[in-house]
Amino acid sequence: MALLDWIVVALFCIALVGIIVWVMRQKQNNAADYFLGGKDATWIAIGASIFASNIGSEHLIGLAGSGASSGMAMAHWEIQGWMILILGWVFVPFYSRSMVYTMPEFLEKRFNPQSRTILATISLISYVLTKVAVTVYAGGLVFQQVFGIDELWGIDFFWIAAIGLVLITALYTVLGGMKSVLYTSVLQTPILLLGSLIILVLGLKELGGWDEMMRICSAVKVNEYGDTMTNLIRSNSDAQYPWLGALVGSAVIGFWYWCTDQFIVQRVLSGKDERQARRGTIFGAYLKLLPVFLFLIPGMIAFALHQQQGDFLPMTDGLVNSDAAFPTLVAKLLPAGVKGLIVCGILAALMSSLASLFNSSAALFTIDFYQRFRPDTESRKLVRIGQAATVVIVVLGILWIPVMRSVGDVLYLYLQDVQSVLAPGIAAAFLVGVLWKRATAQGGMWALISGLVIGLCRLGAKVYYSNADAVAQGGLFKYLFFDVNWLFFCGWMLVFCLAVAVVVSLFTKAPEPEKIRGLVFGTSTAEQRAVTRAGWNHWDVIHTCIILGITAAFYYYFW
Repeated sequence: MALLDWIVVALFCIALVGIIVWVMRQKQNNAADYFLGGKDATWIAIGASIFASNIGSEHLIGLAGSGASSGMAMAHWEIQGWMILILGWVFVPFYSRSMVYTMPEFLEKRFNPQSRTILATISLISYVLTKVAVTVYAGGLVFQQVFGIDELWGIDFFWIAAIGLVLITALYTVLGGMKSVLYTSVLQTPILLLGSLIILVLGLKELGGWDEMMRICSAVKVNEYGDTMTNLIRSNSDAQYPWLGALVGSAVIGFWYWCTDQFIVQRVLSGKDERQARRGTIFGAYLKLLPVFLFLIPGMIAFALHQQQGDFLPMTDGLVNSDAAFPTLVAKLLPAGVKGLIVCGILAALMSSLASLFNSSAALFTIDFYQRFRPDTESRKLVRIGQAATVVIVVLGILWIPVMRSVGDVLYLYLQDVQSVLAPGIAAAFLVGVLWKRATAQGGMWALISGLVIGLCRLGAKVYYSNADAVAQGGLFKYLFFDVNWLFFCGWMLVFCLAVAVVVSLFTKAPEPEKIRGLVFGTSTAEQRAVTRAGWNHWDVIHTCIILGITAAFYYYFW
């Protein structure tokens, strides 16, 4: 990097510090202030935070790498602004009325304390072992490639980048809480968007334009059924991304992630009111239309440049290293100053994603475990417990880095697979809980438990049958839990968990009307419905239709 690049990075860091200092001067005397930013966030902060929290290493490395290796296949997961609209229009009213801080807390109000404990435990473990680990691991790799530094002060630069990223992010998350996550996102999001847009434009210019990229990529077959890298809808016999499985599986995973996961929903819970929360989701849905163009298509551009030039992407063991697509574009195409801006964008993406993870994890531990067992704890002490919990999660993340690095490639490949078995049970519990008045506490709880058991069986089967000595062993168990395509498995798993919830509910006592008042469709009071109706107008409907129209046009173009 040139001197001008370092100056740009320094200016970004100064602006970040300024925002954090401003946030620290705000009063944070209670749990609502610390975990939900005082519940006074506006739609701009909510939407920017939703987007910035979502964009992490899985986009900088995984999505761009997927574009370079398989083309448009992963776009189903990225063109999901419509799913954020479901959060805003369908679920925000119920979450707002419940006055909860966390999603497990909502399940306790709707079902029972056991459901709360199950969801909080699953969420915390998955955050530390998957989201935190992958973000930190990939962050170290990205900066090692972008800076082009192998060692610094005799230390592997991977460790300096990874640990430095964790410590800096943890510092402002611990000190500033949710407000620091929200308002640093307002700075980070435009920088991330601008930097990625520059990569897209310069990449297309180097290649020779959009048509050249489409020509090269459409000539590359991805299966024996004639589908190419530019096909979003692929043959239903495709081994990895059959069209029906991709549509169903991505919707199940997307519903869990966007509508029920603490990581995202906590941003919505911080809104001033239903209007700000809903408009925040609409703004976030607009932004969520962009990652395909800012990360996946640059990966396809990198692939096309490699086809054109022969040596654009680095090789590993004689094969093209697709995961190096985005860092390689940064390193090879950008002039001085602009490279610094891109580095700021990468920093912004990784830091915002990590900060959201730290804050959400701290909220889960403090609210769903500590406060439950010590309900009389004063609010100021809950803030200190939340800060301590963040520090513990940071330490666990750092301790996990060596494990992540030793099995990083394997674990990264299985990240989507982990989410595909994590999502159905949780999605089933929330769907029956919010949409069906007859759903009982036992029904919701057993949907979660059945999802957890099936998910563990699937992951265990993946580990066992991936062994060459075991794969020859047949049987129904192997067929169900290993041979079935992961996307179809995700869809059938949701159906099974919903069936469990329905059957158990029908054989157990219906919930008392007062217990579920305002938490389920058809139970809201006239006053609650009036508040919700006052929270939107025709402009909200128009913007929603525009987002849905753009999504439909995208599917049509890449069909």
